[in-house]
Amino acid sequence: MEGCRRMNEIDLESFAAEHAAGAFVVDVRESWEYAAGHVPGARLIPLTQLPSALAELPRTEPVYVICASGNRSKAAAGFLNAAGLQAFSVSDGTGGWARAGRPVVVGARER
Repeated sequence: MEGCRRMNEIDLESFAAEHAAGAFVVDVRESWEYAAGHVPGARLIPLTQLPSALAELPRTEPVYVICASGNRSKAAAGFLNAAGLQAFSVSDGTGGWARAGRPVVVGARER
């Protein structure tokens, strides 16, 4: 699977396999974006709140970071990796996930 990861990015197919296996997923979009549709099981931590939420993230397993298209998640994964976590940005984001016909959950959930 390492061949499907570039730097700190993972493609949608590889992410789908990790997600099916119970991956820890963080959605760094704003709450209204998250409520409009998110990957099942993704925890909402808006990008601006990520530094204060570090203690909530696992240090013993990878963290998969997703946003709308992959830009914010790249920044977030870089920040998390610099903080000592193993983090991967999901390429193409929630938009790509939905366009691929994968399930999305509508509505807000607490983290």
